[in-house]
Amino acid sequence: MLEKFYKLISNDIGIDLGTSNTLVYLKGHGIVINEPSVVAVNIKTNQVLAVGEKAKEMLGRTPGHIKAVRPLVDGVISDFEVTEEMLSYLINKADKISKKLGRPRVLVGVPSGTTNVESRAVYDAARSAGAREVFLVEEPMAAAIGVRLPIKDPVGSMIIDIGGGTTDIAVISLGGIVKSKNLKIAGDRFNNDIITYMRDEFKILIGETTAEMVKMVIGSVMPGEYMETEVRGRDLLTGLPREVVVTDSDIREAFALSIKELVDGVKDVLETTPPEILSDIMHRGITLSGGGALLGGLGELLQGVLKIPVYTVDDPLTAVARGTGIILDDIASYQEVLIGHQDELPPR
Repeated sequence: MLEKFYKLISNDIGIDLGTSNTLVYLKGHGIVINEPSVVAVNIKTNQVLAVGEKAKEMLGRTPGHIKAVRPLVDGVISDFEVTEEMLSYLINKADKISKKLGRPRVLVGVPSGTTNVESRAVYDAARSAGAREVFLVEEPMAAAIGVRLPIKDPVGSMIIDIGGGTTDIAVISLGGIVKSKNLKIAGDRFNNDIITYMRDEFKILIGETTAEMVKMVIGSVMPGEYMETEVRGRDLLTGLPREVVVTDSDIREAFALSIKELVDGVKDVLETTPPEILSDIMHRGITLSGGGALLGGLGELLQGVLKIPVYTVDDPLTAVARGTGIILDDIASYQEVLIGHQDELPPR
């Protein structure tokens, strides 16, 4: 009776807590928030000035007393208080959309292979931010559910979820993860590759925001149509502003080492996968999701190296958030895919 009462007065919220972007799914409304995981804080007063898009605009442009921070690094909470503030802002914003009074039930996606300490940090942050109940699910599992892979069937499925801070490679069968690997090679690593390449090859210093723009405009891992863009930064020799023209082949060169590590990581998972499941994957193919799946030619490159079909899902950025929504619609039948209910998590 109490559970039915709570359903009437409170929301079910799914959160894809990403290093670069955080998406919020509100039951009955779909994905209602998609904002950068950035928080701007006034150091003097310890007051949060902005969260999400407004805070991201401040990155690299703040005066001394204002700090724009990413509270998650490589998919792990690095600043607990700021993460709590960000989650509180997102939960309150979602609650205002449906105008329900009770504290919500929240499902949060976390990277695969998350330690008990890291899981507890996410759980505590969500509870402190105002959640009534907190559930956790591994992001590759949520992404697989979001793209409607038959995760409960006795067939093997493989998904590669390339986010901002981490890439999750997972082989799934019978509602569980058979083999998985978590790599720190993802969107942020690609941005840093561009920054390093520009410094070494062009002797020009650029910021993270500029690097991300270059990646989105001309980033690719396979040769194709010629592309170029103008990049502005600080000349390391003169200290003065300078503009250079960068081509798609420059960016491919910048990415080369990281992409090789990513491919090697996928090979490692395939090498340890049971042969019956491997035959399923060869027949069914590999699914690509997450923002990194949009990198030009990545699917074709993996397919060429692995000799297995690779499919990029529709709207790969929202796969995990869509998965949290499907789980929340019928949480009882997806109980086995959850990392733990609050009572099952390790003590503080």
